[in-house]
Amino acid sequence: MLRAIGHRHPADPDPLTGPLDPGRLLGETAEVRDTTGTFAIARPYTVAFLTPGPGHAPALRPSPQTPVPPGADRWLWQLASRSVPADYPLAPETAAEELSRAVRISADWSALVLRHGTAFLGHRTDPGGGDFYAFAALHARTVYLDALLLGSLQRDHIDELTDELSAVFDDGSRLATRVAALERNIARFRSTYWRQHLTAHGPANGLLLAFQNQHRLPERFTEILAEAADYSRLVQTQESQQISGALGVLTILGLPLGTALGILQVLGDDSPAHLLAALGLSVVVTAAALTTRYGRLVLSSLRGGPGSRRRRRR
Repeated sequence: MLRAIGHRHPADPDPLTGPLDPGRLLGETAEVRDTTGTFAIARPYTVAFLTPGPGHAPALRPSPQTPVPPGADRWLWQLASRSVPADYPLAPETAAEELSRAVRISADWSALVLRHGTAFLGHRTDPGGGDFYAFAALHARTVYLDALLLGSLQRDHIDELTDELSAVFDDGSRLATRVAALERNIARFRSTYWRQHLTAHGPANGLLLAFQNQHRLPERFTEILAEAADYSRLVQTQESQQISGALGVLTILGLPLGTALGILQVLGDDSPAHLLAALGLSVVVTAAALTTRYGRLVLSSLRGGPGSRRRRRR
C-alpha cells in the first residue's frame, strides 16, 4: 500500500481514490487542499507503524542489551520512503549516514523521519492484545504525530515566506509596504509556529528536529531573516535619502528667497516692484541650483535614487 501511495512502479493502483479518496472520507470535517495550492505536495505524507511478528527476524532485537540488527534500520528506511531496494537502492557510500538518523525511542521501537514519510518500527515480537505496542501506537497517533504536523505547518509557512520574498520587488513603488508586511508575517510565524521543542524533553522533540532537518527548515528560516533584514535596510536607506532630498529642496528653495527678502527688509524697501523682482531672482537662482550636481542629487533622492528606477524598469 505504501508503494502504491508513492506511485512506485510497478505497484497496486493508488488506494487514495474512489471510496478512500481523502476528500470523500473527510467530507466536511476537514479541508483537503488541491495539488495546485501554495502548501501542496506531490503525494500525501505517510506515517507507518509496524509491529513485527516472530518471523520478522531482521527487525527484532535479540535482547534489550544488544544493538538493533542492521536490517532493522533498512526496514525503517523502506517504510518511511515507501520503497523497496528495487525502487530506490541506497548508495553504499551514504547508507550509513542515512540510516544513522533513526530516532531510538526506546529499546523496543525506533522511528525514522524522511521528506515524504515517517516510519515507526518495533524491535520485539508483538503478541497482540494489550501489550506494550498498544501504548506505543497511542503515542505514535498523538504526541509524535503532533510533532510531525507542527513540522509540516512550519514547512508550509516557510514556503509561503519564501514566495513573499521572491515577490518583494514585483512593484518597486510599494517596496516599503511589501517589506513591512513581510516583517509582520515573519514575526507572526516566529511567535506562533516556529518552535524547535514540542515538549520539555523526550522523543517528540527528536522527531520534530528530524523533520526540520530533512526539509532544512532552520537554514531556510535563517536565510529568510537575513534577506528580510537586507530589504529592511534598503527601505530605511531609501527613506533616509528621500528625507534628505526633501530637506535639500527646502534649502534650495528657501535660501535664495530668504536672502532676497532679508536684504529688502534691511534696506527698508517696501516697493512691490522690488519685491516681485526679488521673487523672480530667487526663482532663477533656485532653478540654476537645481541644475547643479547637488541639485540633481537632491531630485534623484526624492524619486528614490537611480537604483530604484532601474528596478522599476526591470
